[in-house]
Amino acid sequence: MAGGSAFGLGLVSAPASSQAPEKVTYLFPAPPILPAFGPIQLAQGKGYFTAAGLEVSFAVGRGGVDVAKQVGAGNAPLGGIVADGPIMVRGNGVPVKIVAVFGGKGFMQLVVREDSGIDKPADLKGKTITVMSYQDTTFYALLGLLASAGLTQDDVNIQSVGPTGVWEFVATGKSVGMAGVPDWIPPVQAAGVKVKVIPSDEYFPHMAQGIAASDQIIKEKPEMVRKFVHAALRGMKDIMDDPEKESDNFVRFVPDWKGKEGAVKFAFNMYAKLVYPGQQELGEVNAERLAKLQDFYLAKGFIQKATPVEELYSNAFIK
Repeated sequence: MAGGSAFGLGLVSAPASSQAPEKVTYLFPAPPILPAFGPIQLAQGKGYFTAAGLEVSFAVGRGGVDVAKQVGAGNAPLGGIVADGPIMVRGNGVPVKIVAVFGGKGFMQLVVREDSGIDKPADLKGKTITVMSYQDTTFYALLGLLASAGLTQDDVNIQSVGPTGVWEFVATGKSVGMAGVPDWIPPVQAAGVKVKVIPSDEYFPHMAQGIAASDQIIKEKPEMVRKFVHAALRGMKDIMDDPEKESDNFVRFVPDWKGKEGAVKFAFNMYAKLVYPGQQELGEVNAERLAKLQDFYLAKGFIQKATPVEELYSNAFIK
């Protein structure tokens, strides 16, 4: 029996060892230790990239728009951005597409203090709410959320306070809530503040995080893109299937979270429930949702012209 299992292992490693693994750099929009990047960290830690013949190294950009520009310029073959990113940059000549998206629902959640009395977007009128930055797609999603209730930016006080301030303001009561992501909820709770999550997707369908590749990489290295996408989606599927178990694995691979395992478990459960579901095929970009989002961005003046929707994404690599 032992011989049989050893032989089995030999078969698995043969393709990778018979030829040198292909080196790939993946550019993150924020520190890769965030639970938001669980699928990629699990694919790395559990050997999914290695099994696909890839040697993946990580680098960090300055937010999603910067990552899109770097990938478009060929400075990194692949990067992580919210899947509506190409809407923002393609019109300015940045040749990137989304080749997979981590979930069928929106990334941004409206997180409010339980004592704020806010139950729906309309209740935000006249209130202070925080965002990470005015250049971040979570801010655009907040504007979409307000628009769904007939409100504009002028009806609320939106403060841009950076990746720490965004949740600190909620914890200290300087704001009633935030345009947040699951990762930012545990620190507020750790400060002893009860929060309520209003799933923004019900009011304003937007996008989850995606993997971006340049037109050139898609043309020159389609197999590399496909291998990376498949391995990363295995990581996402693992979290969907067992967020509790995979949060333990994540902490093993990202020891910064030792002693704070509860925060990772909370975030993974949120992703598994509120962000990852809703795709017909794992990783698939919903073109109709993307088109509606682009129409909204155009109407709001975030972009000057629309890009043909089929230039914004490709679903070829999830297959």
